[in-house]
Amino acid sequence: MNPEPRTTAALGKFHAAAQAQPNIALVKYWGKRDVVLNLPTTGSISITLDSLWTRTEVRFVPGQAHDRVSLNGRSDAAETKRVVACLDLLRQRAAVDWGAEVDSRNNFPTAAGLASSASGFAALVRAGAQALDLGLDETELSMLARRCSGSAARSIFGGYVEWARGRLTDGSDSVALPLLPADAWPLRVAVAVTSIAAKQIGSSEGMRHTAQSSPFQASWVATQPADLTTARNAILARDFDALALVSEHSCLKMHALALAAQPGLLYWNGATVECMHCVRTLRRQGVPVFFTIDAGPQLKAVCAPSAIGQVKAALREIPGVLHVLDSGLGAGACVIAIGALEA
Repeated sequence: MNPEPRTTAALGKFHAAAQAQPNIALVKYWGKRDVVLNLPTTGSISITLDSLWTRTEVRFVPGQAHDRVSLNGRSDAAETKRVVACLDLLRQRAAVDWGAEVDSRNNFPTAAGLASSASGFAALVRAGAQALDLGLDETELSMLARRCSGSAARSIFGGYVEWARGRLTDGSDSVALPLLPADAWPLRVAVAVTSIAAKQIGSSEGMRHTAQSSPFQASWVATQPADLTTARNAILARDFDALALVSEHSCLKMHALALAAQPGLLYWNGATVECMHCVRTLRRQGVPVFFTIDAGPQLKAVCAPSAIGQVKAALREIPGVLHVLDSGLGAGACVIAIGALEA
């Protein structure tokens, strides 16, 4: 469960902590029309999870020259560079040049196809903006989170979320907006973890590579608006079958796009494929479940709450599945007390 939002009065001046959850795209985001601003080639629709989380504490220190960043208890140069760039956006808003102490941790594997960047940068932006008392609304937070990691724009919100492609060159209209609260249609998600290793090709590099070399790029862009309309209507109507069809279709199109690049990108392993067959077999048997897979080997099986036990049991039987996580749909990024970071 998400902790109740708290004010930062008890956390101290220039100091805040926040929690955000990863989101799983049902209509996929894959491609950027502006790399610097992280503007997407197409729109996307996602669901925000609840039991997986990133918790991030940010403390700005007046007079400190440099940032110190800890991610899951370790320092990583590449990720630190991204965190510093995100902090710079916040400092620019606040007109300060203070260094920051950042401590961030996940309760799920990082950089393994489970949207850790989405939750990580949504939590960082939420905590950093609170620590600097910027007074930003969720739309502004979504825009800043997008600058740091595209899909983080969606993790600012909970439940069912749509991230607009936008048309303006400054990106001010490319923000996420909530479609439906989590409790309005409380589906569940079983995550079949088939590897905990970091993926060899990150999402940003994979997007760039496929846009430059995949012969399917134009078709991917051209068919996305229809998928968005179908998924949006299915969500608002609580039409599980329609959402299942468009979600699996979008997932497979994204991976076909990557597979057809030169050289092709293969994010799956053997267990991923067997999980897909398992989910489709269950659905043919009348179980309300469908799959989606991001840029990684983990399969997410979205199902009705009544089916979660059966779906988890079936996925656990597949050779190569290390374990199966279980999540409902959750809330957006929120400020938390320091004590919640230590839970």
